[in-house]
Amino acid sequence: MDKLIITPKTKIHDLLEAYPDLEELLIASAPQFRKLKNPLLRRTIARITTLNQAAAVGGINVEELVNKLRGAAGQADITAFEDSQGSYNTEKPAWFSGDRIVAAIDIREMLHAGEQPVHEVLSAVKKLKEKEILEITAPFLPAPLIDKAASLGYSHWIDERGPEEFVVYFC
Repeated sequence: MDKLIITPKTKIHDLLEAYPDLEELLIASAPQFRKLKNPLLRRTIARITTLNQAAAVGGINVEELVNKLRGAAGQADITAFEDSQGSYNTEKPAWFSGDRIVAAIDIREMLHAGEQPVHEVLSAVKKLKEKEILEITAPFLPAPLIDKAASLGYSHWIDERGPEEFVVYFC
């Protein structure tokens, strides 16, 4: 069987299934990746998070991360990545106003219970009317959620309140 080719679009779950020996290297790449040791997060978030999204969460260069993993897996380096970090908005936007928040979801509880919050969050995002805002609280940058909402045309703002508290507003 052919081994998985590692790219920025490779999902963490698929990477670790194909190359379980890369787990320690991946976790050592950024402090945030220690959360992969949590079996609940491993079963939920790792299934949908790509290396590109993980690099954004870890605040590291996706090209360096992918090439480090590729080298350890015996694959040649790749040189040009088209979407290396994604564009995550961390500056308070003009559309934000606290009185426009119509719903809030704390996905920390869902993740702790081993549940996948993507469907609930996207359902709530799709119910937003013009100028309404949805607030999401997460223990890490929820890059897959942000990417999906952005692909549907929603704007976001990330308010990092601490190392394990990220509040994301969708409009």
